[in-house]
This record gives sequence, structure tokens and C-alpha cells, in this order.
Amino acid sequence: MELDWIRRLNVVKGVANALFYMHHDCSPPIIHRDISSKNALLDSEVEAHVSDFGTTNFLKPNSSSLTSLAVAGTLGYMASALAF
Repeated sequence: MELDWIRRLNVVKGVANALFYMHHDCSPPIIHRDISSKNALLDSEVEAHVSDFGTTNFLKPNSSSLTSLAVAGTLGYMASALAF
């Protein structure tokens, strides 16, 4: 199946909604840490689902940030500002 621009936009919206839900509506909030096109699955209705929670962190209650010095996620591009 070919994805036209409308379907692609709907996939992006679906992933964004899933991330919003995990960050703002779950208790404790879930931080995925490895969002990529490989982790966005499409069902038969071309509805997006987020997968691969292997590097997930849970934010502690009453905390507004997650601090980690460890690099996590899929190997690939890393912004030079983060590499040093």
C-alpha cells in the first residue's frame, strides 16, 4: 500500500498523540527514549501504534525532568552537540 501525504500526516499525528498520552496522561509518565520510524507500527487501517519500549523510563512522581547521562536508543544519527 502506498501512503499518500494525508495518510502520512495521520501517521505522524497518531504517533504524536501516543507520545502525548504517555507523557501527560499516564501515571507515572512514560518516557519512550527511542522514537523512530522503526518503532511506529501501522495496523490494517493505517492507524499508528508506538512499539519497542526497551529503553523506556518512568518519570518519578512530582518530578518535572528525567536526568540521564547514558545514551539510549537505536544506533544512528546523533547531533554533534550531544556527542561530546
